[in-house]
Amino acid sequence: MNKIVVGVLLLSSMLFSIEWSKDLETAFALAKKEHKNIMVLVEAENCRWCKKLKHRTLSDEAVEKRLEKFVTVKVMREDAFAMSELPEVKGAPTIFFMNEDRVISDEILGYIDVEDFIYYINDIEKK
Repeated sequence: MNKIVVGVLLLSSMLFSIEWSKDLETAFALAKKEHKNIMVLVEAENCRWCKKLKHRTLSDEAVEKRLEKFVTVKVMREDAFAMSELPEVKGAPTIFFMNEDRVISDEILGYIDVEDFIYYINDIEKK
């Protein structure tokens, strides 16, 4: 019985998990190819709010489903090269929503819950 529960949990996590690009260049190339917007998550190594955002908000099934329309990429704040390619980051976590030409449509600083995150996505899709 325990094996069945573990199997179902693993399967559901595979079906509803965000597919993160490995770096900014790959993300922007994919966005241009697929004509999608980009969501860049800037996180820090020991940031508890970053972990809370990933585990509570970004792992929510409704959020994951909505983010299928975006190319998603994570950037560590400690990565100086990647940070040099982004606008100024005032804290972690920070989320940038950008188009394929790197124009920012919205920015979220700090932790945000599922309901508010979906509100942001709705607003971005209207732009």
